[in-house]
Amino acid sequence: MSIQLSAQDKLIYVGDPMCSWCYGFSEELSEIVAAQEGKLDLEIVMGGLRPYNEETMTDLKSFLSHHWEDVHKASGQEFKYDILDRTDMKYDTEPPSRATVVVRSMSPENELEFFKRVQTAFYYENQDMSDVKSYHKILEDLKIDTTEFDRRYSSERYKQAIKNDFARSAELGVSSFPTVLIEVDGKTSVVARGYAKASQVNEVIRKAISR
Repeated sequence: MSIQLSAQDKLIYVGDPMCSWCYGFSEELSEIVAAQEGKLDLEIVMGGLRPYNEETMTDLKSFLSHHWEDVHKASGQEFKYDILDRTDMKYDTEPPSRATVVVRSMSPENELEFFKRVQTAFYYENQDMSDVKSYHKILEDLKIDTTEFDRRYSSERYKQAIKNDFARSAELGVSSFPTVLIEVDGKTSVVARGYAKASQVNEVIRKAISR
């Protein structure tokens, strides 16, 4: 599925790489995207869950662990909890969001796959996503140049570009993640807010498109 913006009808996904419910929804999202291939273009928007946040993982340990357990029960996605004891790591969702926007600019066909792999790197591998080197293995696997990625990632241009995504999320009226919308004939509507099964979302989309 193309993720280039166009005048065609679109599936719009608004999420955050460090949103636990987005991680839980990742396989459902892949199923939705596959089902809509050839019918809808795809736009991925970084919503900005806690950008520029100063709280550490340990500060939020009780809050986050509760949510992670709920996500695991609902989706089956695996979590590792050691990261919640990190007092030196901030729960700042801007860096992985910016990294995704950089990949969008370099290799748009890999944006969704990169987004999903960053989720795994954080939640299952417990990597610090504020460290640019945390992305290098993913980039190498996807055959994306790490040197150019690093250059763009650290540039003022992309520090501003991610703010544009956050503004786009607000423009769409999205305040919780994940959210799936469709744009048909220039009109945008929500088809799923929060975790949902792909079959349910695809049915809502089918009805919306066939009107």
